[in-house]
Amino acid sequence: MKLTYIDNNNSFDFGKTSDNYALFRDIYPQSMYDKLIEMGIGKESQHILDLGSGTAVLPMNLYHTGAIFTATDIAENQITVGKRLAEQKGMDRIAFKVCSAEDTGFEDDSFDTVTAVQCFPYFDAEKAAAEIIRVLKPQGLFCKILMDWLPKEDHVIAEMIELVQRYNPSWNPEGFDQQEYRYPEWAKGRFACERIVSYDVELIFSKEMWLGRVLTCRGVGASLAEDRVKQFEKEYQKVLEKYDEPLCLKHRIHMELYRSTK
Repeated sequence: MKLTYIDNNNSFDFGKTSDNYALFRDIYPQSMYDKLIEMGIGKESQHILDLGSGTAVLPMNLYHTGAIFTATDIAENQITVGKRLAEQKGMDRIAFKVCSAEDTGFEDDSFDTVTAVQCFPYFDAEKAAAEIIRVLKPQGLFCKILMDWLPKEDHVIAEMIELVQRYNPSWNPEGFDQQEYRYPEWAKGRFACERIVSYDVELIFSKEMWLGRVLTCRGVGASLAEDRVKQFEKEYQKVLEKYDEPLCLKHRIHMELYRSTK
């Protein structure tokens, strides 16, 4: 994938990180899932489409609610690994499909809810919004979720970002800055904003888990050549030696809940 507004149009592919993704990207805190349930996402027999699902982290963590999930991703490797994990866990209420968020191929009015975790910036917002409103049932919900690190408040994260940028100068780390919410252009005529939730959280990592999470990021495993990834891994392992475990790292979770107006 190449996007003119991300990393100077350099290509990236999260499918290259699928094995590590399955091991190290199930990192969202329980509080996030609790808030989704409070918002009405994850009800018994509710049909949920998770766009940019990766290895289906969100569907697997909300599976206990009794909802019926469809996990989609443009990267075939991500879907292959997600299917394998779901089969191993006996989660037969998760369907999988390789497709883009802008063209899912599903019938009109197919889903009660659509979710997009950590992936909406990679979509063509206008086309994706048109597709989401098409596949949503009338008055259906769309939840856009972002979790990002806070390098201005956490020196461990800031140091990691500096090292990644030495290996990949084009990478934009996007550290979260608090901004006043503005109703987005893509939502106009399609969605009413029902709720905004934004809060800070400290996530607990072992050094192994944090290294694995960093290896899956766009600036490393998704874009660097394999030999450069290995070089980065060795160097960052040495950096991490000076820190005690566990690592308590500052992140912000931002959730926007929209309801279809069709």
